[in-house]
Amino acid sequence: MLNYHLAREEMVDLLEEKGIRDPLVLAAMREVKRHLFVPPNLRSRAYENSALSIGHGQTISQPYIVAQMTELLKLSGRETVLDIGTGTGYQTVILAKLARRVYTVERIPSLAREAEERFKRLGADNIVQKVGDGTVGWERFAPYNRILVTAAAPEVPKRLFGQLAEDGRMVVPIGPRRVQDLKVVIKREGKVYTSSHGGCVFVPLIGSGGWED
Repeated sequence: MLNYHLAREEMVDLLEEKGIRDPLVLAAMREVKRHLFVPPNLRSRAYENSALSIGHGQTISQPYIVAQMTELLKLSGRETVLDIGTGTGYQTVILAKLARRVYTVERIPSLAREAEERFKRLGADNIVQKVGDGTVGWERFAPYNRILVTAAAPEVPKRLFGQLAEDGRMVVPIGPRRVQDLKVVIKREGKVYTSSHGGCVFVPLIGSGGWED
């Protein structure tokens, strides 16, 4: 029987070795039980530093990428965050530990239902969820201090950038379908400023403002 607690501690040690420094991010990664967010047949691999299939052609990102993207958001606990691509909800719950409120959008209804059940079981009551096209964001609650996109966009998503607050920060993988560059996008006086933070591989961002299915 796998000792999940020990496996999680070893995962966090690896994150530190790979350069994750934010103590709040490390604490959230230590607290949230990733094995509850992966299919039962993959729970023995839950704390490997690898992406895992969650069905529907989707994946749960590797722990290092989750930690890196979260760290790049620079959360202080006061922010409202738009999370595009709920998936199983693992990244969403990590964000909820570090932000005031998280609004999350998932295009696949069955994944969204399963994630909602997890949020309820975990008492994550600062998460607001809907099913829809993530590429158009969630105008109702905009602007957002932070936006996280956990799927690959061909370019900075215009609709999402429009919902980003002034001086807000978006983290999004940008590039062709096969390999992308992890970008931080900052909004200053309505203009786009980007920085690059390494290569990555994500499933494509599907929708009217991304790739076609």
